[in-house]
Amino acid sequence: MGYGLALIFGYLFGSIPFGLLITRAAGLGDVRQIGSGNIGATNVLRTGNKGLAAATLLLDALKGTAAVLIAGHFSPDFGLLAGFGAFLGHLFPAWLGFKGGKGVATYLGVLLGLAWQGMVVFAVVWLAMAFLFRYSSLAALAATVVVPIALYFISTPQIAGLFALMSLIVFVKHRANISRLLAGTEGKIGAKG
Repeated sequence: MGYGLALIFGYLFGSIPFGLLITRAAGLGDVRQIGSGNIGATNVLRTGNKGLAAATLLLDALKGTAAVLIAGHFSPDFGLLAGFGAFLGHLFPAWLGFKGGKGVATYLGVLLGLAWQGMVVFAVVWLAMAFLFRYSSLAALAATVVVPIALYFISTPQIAGLFALMSLIVFVKHRANISRLLAGTEGKIGAKG
């Protein structure tokens, strides 16, 4: 029963739609009506407000970290399940018709809570790929491939396995980005329009 409660707790934490709440509070309306229509930081950035996008990124990450740390206080396994629940809650929030963000920020927050060294790996890969190719989505996807491999060596098999599953889900949620990357139509970092 505790395992189920940890998963539900994490889900509820993760399903708080900070991007939507922040943009509405700032008087910018419903972020789901612009750009990709999702509630994540990348779409909030399309409002033109970098501060709100940064706040969304931070809060979407911290809800994953908080879920892990609070549930992990009772048991490491609960922390793992709550982290996964938070990730799923961000992707599929019940109160938004199960249409949430793409999960990268919450993935990072869960990573911070479970294995902070993995965040360093993520950051190095993301920065290198972003510098070389100037595609944020490609950089994030590359980082989510490397992280579970790195975690296999620097963490536990359970954490590595969790992030392998989460990375697979990130790829599924980035299907449209992958199609645009293959077609050469994905927007580059810093590009206008």
